[in-house]
Amino acid sequence: MDIINQLLKDTTLPKMVKVKQKFYAPELKDTAAEVRKTLNDTNVLLEIEAGDSIAVAVGSRGVADLPILVRETIRELKRVGGKPFIVPAMGSHGGASAEGQADVLKQLGVTEETCGAPVRATMEVVKIGELPNGLPVYIDQYAYEADKIVVINRIKAHTSFRGKVESGLLKMITIGLGKQKGAEAAHSYSFKYMAEHVPEMAKITLAKAPVIFGLATLENAYDRPAKVVAVAAKNLETEEPELLKEAKELMAKIHFDKFDVLIVDELGKEISGDGMDPNITGKFATPYATGGPDITRIVVLGLTEKTKGNANGIGMADMTTKAVFDEIIWEKGYANALTSTVIEVIKVPMILESKELAVKAAIKTCNAFDLSKVRLVQIKNTLDIGEIWISESMISEAKENPNLEILTELEELIL
Repeated sequence: MDIINQLLKDTTLPKMVKVKQKFYAPELKDTAAEVRKTLNDTNVLLEIEAGDSIAVAVGSRGVADLPILVRETIRELKRVGGKPFIVPAMGSHGGASAEGQADVLKQLGVTEETCGAPVRATMEVVKIGELPNGLPVYIDQYAYEADKIVVINRIKAHTSFRGKVESGLLKMITIGLGKQKGAEAAHSYSFKYMAEHVPEMAKITLAKAPVIFGLATLENAYDRPAKVVAVAAKNLETEEPELLKEAKELMAKIHFDKFDVLIVDELGKEISGDGMDPNITGKFATPYATGGPDITRIVVLGLTEKTKGNANGIGMADMTTKAVFDEIIWEKGYANALTSTVIEVIKVPMILESKELAVKAAIKTCNAFDLSKVRLVQIKNTLDIGEIWISESMISEAKENPNLEILTELEELIL
């Protein structure tokens, strides 16, 4: 690697300041109380009869206060005579195995001990219908055999397509509860048709399976619950699109439209399905979703502990380190890619021996007219951008933006 060190020895790292990003960010004061209130105010619990077995579908994302959402839902279901149990509703995540999916829930704090109901994980599914084009619709066997089904999920913009509904309750019903087979079927025609296939497949599931309601959560820009609402199954098709509009208005973003280099300290599946949310980075794995800033180079410096070696999304980076590469468990990301048919996310970026060399490589190749004035932003991950670091060349622009507040003096770049 001597030649690499030689090529990068004259590339300098900029000095940085920490900046606070300001967003409109309503937040629930008591998530547990709000769950209880919406479950009772919307009368969704009236669908339950004493003794009903109830599958509570829970996904793999890092949803804020997820154990609280699940726990309080289960308590209310029990209060009205239901017998709830938890089923993983995460498509092919968790390595597409029952044990892996139960472990994902455990890592997210969703266990029998924390939530008050057993976890029943299986990859077995039941085919309950198909679209006119032959696309099959599947559902988790345990959920299908239950008397009732409840789904809990955050509603947000998807990372790979745009539509009236994107990531939320209907997608969980279609793909999450469909397990690996359902996810594979839904993705088989590519994300180009996902916006129409998700609601069409969900209609079949809602007609053939005992889904009674969904508990939707919206999060603010600081990844805290802004709203929790129970939606009866019969109202999902009309209410979820409106909730998606609200969710998009609350989305965080980096308050710079264009810069040269983005450093992402950590990537992980619990952060985003794509490891790092392309709605934040502007780098999408498909042509069916757009948005975010214009960034020339992205550097990933680490994987989260909770991602357990799943580096899905690393392919959207331009540089990473050998330490990250050595930590990757390839079959986990490959399982996602083979199911979703999106392989860009698991391709290998340029691998450098150290974090410093990775960042220097990004700077050297970013094609800025003056590399000594490189526009560089550093974030912990794409869920945590309330405070970010920006390079010296961006300070004057930050001072003119009322949504930005400079918190520190100039410091050396911390890697």
